[in-house]
Amino acid sequence: MSTISKLIIGFVAGATVIGSVATAANSLTSASVITACADNTTSVLYASTTGTCPANRTAVSIGNGSLKNIVAKVEPSVVTVDVLDSTGSGDTGSGSIIKSDSTGSYIVTNNHVVDAITVAGNPYTLAVDLSNGTKVNATLVGRDISYDLAVLHISTPNLPVIPLGDSSTISIGDPVIAFGSPLGLTGTVTAGIVSSLNRPVTTQSTNSTTQSYVDAVQTDAAINPGNSGGPLTDSQGRMIGINSAIASDATTGSQAGSIGLGFAIPINEAQRTINEIITSPTHTSTRPVLGVYFDDTFTGVGAKVAQLVSGGAADKAGIPVGAIITNVGGSRIPDDQTAIVRIRSYAPGSTVSITATLPSGGSKVFTVTLGSAPSNS
Repeated sequence: MSTISKLIIGFVAGATVIGSVATAANSLTSASVITACADNTTSVLYASTTGTCPANRTAVSIGNGSLKNIVAKVEPSVVTVDVLDSTGSGDTGSGSIIKSDSTGSYIVTNNHVVDAITVAGNPYTLAVDLSNGTKVNATLVGRDISYDLAVLHISTPNLPVIPLGDSSTISIGDPVIAFGSPLGLTGTVTAGIVSSLNRPVTTQSTNSTTQSYVDAVQTDAAINPGNSGGPLTDSQGRMIGINSAIASDATTGSQAGSIGLGFAIPINEAQRTINEIITSPTHTSTRPVLGVYFDDTFTGVGAKVAQLVSGGAADKAGIPVGAIITNVGGSRIPDDQTAIVRIRSYAPGSTVSITATLPSGGSKVFTVTLGSAPSNS
């Protein structure tokens, strides 16, 4: 049995709230502390030879001690999400405040953190613990099962909002910081690096038959049950991912703690869904559609098209039944799950280059404009 076959990907929510506080932070270190200037519009960093910055740029400390400053900046926007029954038992996850004004605040978390409250007859309530220890009731605004995202609302106004980064600019080896409430330990911080990018991860929650497909950021920052929904930030404290899943050794028979294989939803992929849930009249979102059914019995390399949706994106682009998709947007496709993840990483209406081996032989590149469909909620 290969090493990869011994690993299973599982959601990381599901810890009973135990009300403790801990910080377990690694160090982002360099030889010395330096001051850089972050452009207020683009967030691009510029060297500062004087230790000061012009009015259109903000000073940023990099090096020993900078992690402490980042934690102080981010932690007020991180919350604990409680899904509890009348006895106080239940699960906990994490979340980030992404929008706040005088009318209240919006929080993003994972769908699998809160999906228990959507099951008819479940006696659970939804609440949020703010970083200052205040507990407030929350409501579910909307969710997207396919992307494992949910948006909550609380009536507390004018709260600190987490800054957003650009997940398309991160690289393997970049330092990252994970915030959340693993095992109910609120206010926990861990640090590591980006271990891999575009890692196809598929998961399924207990209360849904619908799978989630994530084009994930892989990290070795310690992520454990309860970290779900919390932010993964870059070295400047900008959220570049939403912690969602961990790999566990299948031979143990149960989900283990962190083994240095954690996965986060890239913020660029998540942001479109979050915005749609907040702004759409029905608080629902959309997903991109290629318009094919894949042959799940195919054992070769690639994703084999078993059936086309008449008039769908693939049909319009001329992709034939029997074609084997081997590349989507420059990413190699070893199997149908990877193909689904890659397609789901785009927005509806995007134009994507798809390479396929034709049934008649040879290879062809197709230009496909993806369709749109309501996502699962």
